Amino acid sequence: MKLVSLNVGLPRQVMWHGHSVTTGIFKEPVAGRVALRKLNLDGDRQADLSVHGGKDKAVYCYPVEHYGYWKKELPGRELPMGMFGENFTTDALLEDSVHLGDRFSVGSAELVVTQPRLPCYKLGVRFQSDDMVRRFLASGRTGFYFAVTREGEVGAGDEIKVVSRDDNAVPVSEITRLYIAKRYGDDDVASLRRALRVVALPGSWKEYFRERLGKANV
Repeated sequence: MKLVSLNVGLPRQVMWHGHSVTTGIFKEPVAGRVALRKLNLDGDRQADLSVHGGKDKAVYCYPVEHYGYWKKELPGRELPMGMFGENFTTDALLEDSVHLGDRFSVGSAELVVTQPRLPCYKLGVRFQSDDMVRRFLASGRTGFYFAVTREGEVGAGDEIKVVSRDDNAVPVSEITRLYIAKRYGDDDVASLRRALRVVALPGSWKEYFRERLGKANV
């Protein structure tokens, strides 16, 4: 597992459907070592802190393997590293094998997986396509967020090593599926109960899932 590309960017204003939108989704690869702090990488910022950034979304990670899929889905489109707004473009960290609460070391920093990405309309702004958010979520290729448990320096080419896994491990892909599922079966309920015991899962996600379980009379 390794960090293929390290991408940062500052918020900028772009036009979308005749309106000016401020977004931090435009990320570009950077060379050398970069300081990773509790809230973000040096040189990186988010535009709308009500839904982006914060300690539970300090780093957005997207698997390089998904670029091949999107090149087929979006023929003729340039897809440079960082195109999906990710800070880390990674190799060999996929949503079905990475779990909530997994802890990794990268460079001299340590991180913990907190949640999948739920795309907002600004992904559509980046791709200049109203349909991109729906296609992105439906693909299951969402990537995931890290919180920073130890600040340090990171750089492209760094090895990513497993430090520990949570006893209640639930794959990122499973959490995304459960988020959009219309109804829950017994196995789904069991997975959700495990997920609710993962310390790294943010309170907003736990509240959402508890509400869903309550409506299902579980």
